[in-house]
Amino acid sequence: MNATTEISLVQRALAAWWPVLALAAAALLLGLGGDAARAWGRYEREALESGELWRLLSAHLVHLGGGHLMLNVAALFTIRFLLDDLLSAADWIGAAVASALAIDAGLYFLSVEVGWYVGLSGVLHGLLAAGAIAMLRVQPGIAGMLVVGLVVKLAWEQAMGPLPFTQSASGGPVIVAAHLYGAAGGAAYALLRQTVRGRQSASL
Repeated sequence: MNATTEISLVQRALAAWWPVLALAAAALLLGLGGDAARAWGRYEREALESGELWRLLSAHLVHLGGGHLMLNVAALFTIRFLLDDLLSAADWIGAAVASALAIDAGLYFLSVEVGWYVGLSGVLHGLLAAGAIAMLRVQPGIAGMLVVGLVVKLAWEQAMGPLPFTQSASGGPVIVAAHLYGAAGGAAYALLRQTVRGRQSASL
């Protein structure tokens, strides 16, 4: 393998990985800000109503503490390895944003009792849902198991509350509704994307 080939492989890897790396880097950088960054960035109903709309995205990048942050970053990379190249860089961004906004809308309109929220876990559920739907085309067996596992987890959380040990691992309360809203947002993005691609293919 010559130097040109090696550079090309690195460029291809970065092109595929940059949304995940950027997401992790943003979360880690905000994590350095501690309590001040969390207060500035968290989802907060009253602050949103005062016009602080950046919180719609920043809420998913700030965390309860170092343990919560590292748990979510590790899960992000695990999902990326699991899904491999099933989602394009644009799809990673689209699914992440769709999941984040679905969580914001769900918390604001449906879970009015939630005054504040932080963390990437809801978006992670959305990315996993989007990836599982994309996987159905190429590995339906594995994708089916992912979908069933995700649905069972979400159903458990809505009926019984957080999974054992997740609250102690994250260092604070787990808003399980955010996982449901995030998964719904990611799934909706993936289904819409497949519909658009199907129509584009049919028109060629």
